[in-house]
Amino acid sequence: MSDLKDLIEAATKDAMRARDRDRVKALRLVNAELKQAAIDGRKTLADADVVSVLARMRKQRRDSLGQFETAGREDLAAIERFEIDVIEEFLPQALSADEIEQAVAAAIKATGATGMRDMGKVMGALKGELTGRADMGAVSQIVRAALQA
Repeated sequence: MSDLKDLIEAATKDAMRARDRDRVKALRLVNAELKQAAIDGRKTLADADVVSVLARMRKQRRDSLGQFETAGREDLAAIERFEIDVIEEFLPQALSADEIEQAVAAAIKATGATGMRDMGKVMGALKGELTGRADMGAVSQIVRAALQA
């Protein structure tokens, strides 16, 4: 079992003891998603798997947040913001734009990429390193710009 999963379960128990219903609800959603990922993958989740699941959950909530804000549903948007905050507590520190650009440059050099046809190789090299620490959509745009230059 991963240390990160243990940390999330301990946080759930602490929230239950503190009778923080909103936090318990958010952490139970996280635990359920982790359990589902373990069942779907038929394996015990490692920390990298947990980070991947958390990053996916954060992305889903950000998408929902945008839709709720557009629709004027501030009540639902507030719930999504709270869940994003809880999820981000367990994700690694996000990288700055400069750090992402340095990682992209290093991956391009390491893979020997010369053009757009090598984008898959570069993204594959970056995926394990940046998952959960950067928005992979934004990373994709940076890689695209670097390969077109």
